Parts: sequence; C-alpha cells; structure tokens
Amino acid sequence: MQHVRDLTPIKARYGVARELQGCHTATVDGLYVIEGHVPADLIARLLDEKPDIVGLSVPGMPVGSPGMEVPGREPEPYDVLSFDKDGTIQVYASR
Repeated sequence: MQHVRDLTPIKARYGVARELQGCHTATVDGLYVIEGHVPADLIARLLDEKPDIVGLSVPGMPVGSPGMEVPGREPEPYDVLSFDKDGTIQVYASR
C-alpha cells in the first residue's frame, strides 16, 4: 500500500479513464486493476473467471458500496463496471 497525494499518474498508467475513477486504485497480482469500492465477492469472481479485461471499477463513492455504508440510509443502487485495453466499458454486475 502506498499513500500518494496525486493518483492521476497511477490511474493513467493502468488505463483508468476519467469516467471510471474512484478514490482508490489497486492492482491484483499485476493482472487486474480495481478502482474504487468494488465488492470483494466480485473481485473473487474476477479472479475465478479471468476475463480478458483490464479491471473493475465503481466510480465515485455510492452509499452502500463497501466502506461507504451509512447507518440509517438505504444503499444506493450502483454498477460495477469492467473495462478493457480498448476502452470498452461494460456493466460487470449491478448492486
């Protein structure tokens, strides 16, 4: 783990487009990029299925996503997006 002031160069290095950006960027075994508050079960699914994508993203910080739970507030529906090296973005899962 590294704490950096500006994640912009890191996001650019891993191909995380502006519309996919969240507040955290991680890599998994050098295989995939995880951007934002992606649920752990979907990361496990990603590693099990091994699709030909760059990674998964939850843009922004939707209420109810992992780490963004707010007592007394219903979770917001949100999409977990996949993205590939060609810039194709698709819904990987909806929550």
